[in-house]
Amino acid sequence: MTASSGASVTVVASDLDRTLIYSAAALALTVPDAGAPRLLCVEVYEGKPLSYLTETAAGLLARLGEAACFVPTTTRTREQYGRISLPGPPPAYAICANGGHLLVDGVSDPDWHAGVTERLASECAPLAEVQDHLAATADPAWLRKRRVAEDLFAYLVVERDLLPAHWLKELAVWAENRGWTVSLQGRKVYAVPKPLTKSAAVREVARRTGAGLTLAAGDSLLDADLLLAADRGWRPGHGELAEAGWTAPTVTALPEGGVLAGERILEEFLGACG
Repeated sequence: MTASSGASVTVVASDLDRTLIYSAAALALTVPDAGAPRLLCVEVYEGKPLSYLTETAAGLLARLGEAACFVPTTTRTREQYGRISLPGPPPAYAICANGGHLLVDGVSDPDWHAGVTERLASECAPLAEVQDHLAATADPAWLRKRRVAEDLFAYLVVERDLLPAHWLKELAVWAENRGWTVSLQGRKVYAVPKPLTKSAAVREVARRTGAGLTLAAGDSLLDADLLLAADRGWRPGHGELAEAGWTAPTVTALPEGGVLAGERILEEFLGACG
């Protein structure tokens, strides 16, 4: 969908994990089992089902793909994103690695990626310094994995119940002083360069499509800039932003949590698209 189509385009940029799609552990179903919604698996990893949305949400997402320029906007790497099979038409644009890669018809735009890497090199501490700090300070008692994503940022997989709050706060201060930010999402602790943002990539999609309206949704600290950049945004009743009580004049805090929040977000998107 491009500006040449003649009609006013609505860009809908949404985070995926714990916003539209959910692992079994994140479903947060509170109704009796007999009344639970039917679920559709949209991701399989190593032969096992991994992520779901409700069948109702699947229908809404398919409709949204026809009504707007739907842009999956994720911190996932391209490989991780490629495991997901969403209902509806294949998105013309997708944003991976928190804005590090702008996919156009499934292929990373090399000029966009080159511009991002140049900015990171000039504006914040190098990835290697952050990797070394994480390796030196993370305790094997709660650390399960250390990973680097797309040579852009780092993350840890941790035992959340054992993760000391003071360590996370100290890491956030250390990272802040070096132009990085820290986000805790589920069992993952992300360390991401501040210039690496979803909002910058979404603005580029809006520019290319000639969008007249931009809508967004997300649940984590890494989604705050995305929500603020949109004309209207929504956040679910769970996640980092909800726990912090974060809001903004153009952002609606929804009461629903878990997989039913994904359903509600898609309803809001469709309503806003008219």
